[in-house]
Amino acid sequence: MFLRAAFLFLLATPLAHGAEKRPPASPAAAVAPPVSSSAAPLAATPAQIALARAVILDSGISSSFQLIIPQYLEQIALSVTRTRPELVADLNLVLAEIRPDFDKKVDEMIDSAAHLYAQRLTQKELEDVSAFFKSPSGRKYVGSQPFLMNDMFVAMQAWSQKISVDMMARVREEMRKKGHEL
Repeated sequence: MFLRAAFLFLLATPLAHGAEKRPPASPAAAVAPPVSSSAAPLAATPAQIALARAVILDSGISSSFQLIIPQYLEQIALSVTRTRPELVADLNLVLAEIRPDFDKKVDEMIDSAAHLYAQRLTQKELEDVSAFFKSPSGRKYVGSQPFLMNDMFVAMQAWSQKISVDMMARVREEMRKKGHEL
């Protein structure tokens, strides 16, 4: 489940995985130059960090961070009770007791993400992004993300399986041409 949350997070953040390197679809789409991943981070102002934090919250990215805490607690519970089932009651109490402390840790990740956004986006860019997520289209986008991400996760599994099979078939075919049987 954690891997799914991580996958969903990465899909929800296109700049995190190279989308900035795609060429524009048309000359009209080339309004802003692509951001280089090697570009030096900008010096972030407190206002930029605050705005970036709002973007993290409004965009739904923070929900990806929030999913991790209960998933880890569930993994711990399963791991411990698999070999020590007699500990279920006490372990559930302990997990409920410590959860608020770890829920607070989500704010640390939100702050880290806000600093990263503020270092890579100007005040104006953050304002534009923030305006989008506050718009009706932006709110619909955020609300649609869980469903879209789930659909994309399923589609990507099928796609990657097909690519894997097709790739191996092609490698076998090409190796056969060179006199090798795989």
